[in-house]
Amino acid sequence: MEGFLVQAFIYLGTAVIIVPFAKKLGLSSILGYLLAGIVIGPFILGLIGNKGTDIMHFAEFGVVMMLFLIGLELDPHQFWKMRKAIVGLGTSQMIGTAFLLFLVFHFVIDFSFSTSIVISAACAMSSTAIVLQTLKEKGLMKTTMGESSFAVLLFQDMAIIPILALIPLLSNHTFTNTDHGLDATQDLPGYLRTGLVIGAIGLVYLFGRYMVPPLLSLIAKTRLQELFTASALLLVIAVALLMQLVGLSPALGSFLAGVVLANSAFRHELETDIAPFKGLLLGLFFIGVGASIDFSLIIDNPQFILLTTLGVTIIKFLVLLIIGHRYQLSSDQNLLFAFGLSQVGEFAFVIVSFAGQLNILQGSIGNQIMAVTALSMLLTPFLLLINERFIDPYFGTKERKSDQEMDTDITKHAVIIAGFGHFGSTVGRMLRANGIDATILDNDSERVNLLRKMGFRVYYGDATRMDLLHAAGIENAKLFIAAIDSPEVNYLIIEAVRKHYPNLKILARARNRMDAYDLIEHGVTDVYRETLYTAVHLGVDALVSLGKRRYSATRQGQKFIIYDENALVKLAKARHDKKEYILSVKEEIELQEQLLQNDLQTNLASQENDWDSLEIKKAYYPEQTNPIT
Repeated sequence: MEGFLVQAFIYLGTAVIIVPFAKKLGLSSILGYLLAGIVIGPFILGLIGNKGTDIMHFAEFGVVMMLFLIGLELDPHQFWKMRKAIVGLGTSQMIGTAFLLFLVFHFVIDFSFSTSIVISAACAMSSTAIVLQTLKEKGLMKTTMGESSFAVLLFQDMAIIPILALIPLLSNHTFTNTDHGLDATQDLPGYLRTGLVIGAIGLVYLFGRYMVPPLLSLIAKTRLQELFTASALLLVIAVALLMQLVGLSPALGSFLAGVVLANSAFRHELETDIAPFKGLLLGLFFIGVGASIDFSLIIDNPQFILLTTLGVTIIKFLVLLIIGHRYQLSSDQNLLFAFGLSQVGEFAFVIVSFAGQLNILQGSIGNQIMAVTALSMLLTPFLLLINERFIDPYFGTKERKSDQEMDTDITKHAVIIAGFGHFGSTVGRMLRANGIDATILDNDSERVNLLRKMGFRVYYGDATRMDLLHAAGIENAKLFIAAIDSPEVNYLIIEAVRKHYPNLKILARARNRMDAYDLIEHGVTDVYRETLYTAVHLGVDALVSLGKRRYSATRQGQKFIIYDENALVKLAKARHDKKEYILSVKEEIELQEQLLQNDLQTNLASQENDWDSLEIKKAYYPEQTNPIT
């Protein structure tokens, strides 16, 4: 079936039907997209042409956007601290995996020397799209396993550059026309190519640091949201194009641009504008991968393709398991690390296609390796599901039996906290200081072990799983605190809790006002924004520093929070209509300022002998003859 509208209807319609169905079954959205691609692919319904390759190059831009957003969330100083992990973990994984695969392909399968090198390098790559999307969905990005996986993936993105540069040395044929025709440096001497690469990276840094913020500020003044969105897309496309012109990975270039802009004032606006495009393009990418699986090729030679897929997955799993153990990952984090990165990644399509045009891969070998790549990507969500359901409960950090036997006092189940990072731990310590024990759920086993040594009652695991919530005693709980860093994971947990325990009171963490709106739409009434209370506390201290009484400043801060939280509920209803939202925000700001001024006048008019008053200061600090009021 031809035609843009017909193809768009098929892709989007299939995704809308199959992905929610997959989520209902407890599967990841990635697996849903892959299954959608298989259904509409040439083997089943045959609704799209060319085995899904028509959209692959377009959809791969979703990976570029994803790396840009990850860069925005990564502080440059944190990135520099990760350099040892990137080089250490990345080098060990690439060299170890490629070497073992080369031995298998060359000596066992009897491929030629050059063919074995190319296939080994391609299969050593893991899928940035699948791994990072999975980590984000499960809220694992900031765990030890998440940081280790990200370090390996980032090294692989950098490794694609020398791999593509060295592949032509293995061929006796002249390279004339490839998908990388945008590389303007391919005919230049090595030293000039190196200079241009360094210059391009420097240009991205200087442009992102000194030119992009003023330009975005100028565009923001137009108050045209669509123009700002277009500018954000243009920024990512421009960086990707520049990187491709000098022979670098567009994904790597966009990541560096994101890191440069991580401390920009427009960071959150860029995230908000690009995220929907990233999600849609990644979905199309996974659909394309599913549709590109050539089942006829698998049927013609099932033994080779299935055994190769299984063999590559096992070898990568074992190498990653050894590396993770060497870098002291705990058993459950190491298993997740090894399962998550055990597939062959999307860069394998690029390497195999490039080598095929150089006639390094003879006959149908290239198509067979592409089928292996697609199958391994399809296999990954199932492996992660098997690990989560059947392996991790036995090898992960579990609740000790002795702790369960001590569980006789119902007050220990009165409060459950999901997520015990910086935010959740503050809440937990405050409750504990007031004699209230809380059952804690966290998905970072190293943090769990540390918390247990500190005396906290902790369960390790994914708080979206109802069996874990039952083990934590949710049926007896009076209060559930959703304090996980990832808003997406918080939503999933809240939906599950409200569905099975509609009468349980929920207090939910929100990063900012936009996250709070989403939670309100999910039916949560008690929402706590990180940015609000810290900012108000700073504002109170600022007022005191400027000569205001501590009592008056604190009272104004508390009133400000009350008014702002009341306004939050009203504004949530208007958030989807931009003009109405802007008008409502303006009215609420004016109303809050007027109410606060009235409260201040009323407070000053009342001659209360409240704390921080002049009378109390004279009574307790008679030596202060002229206290500040």
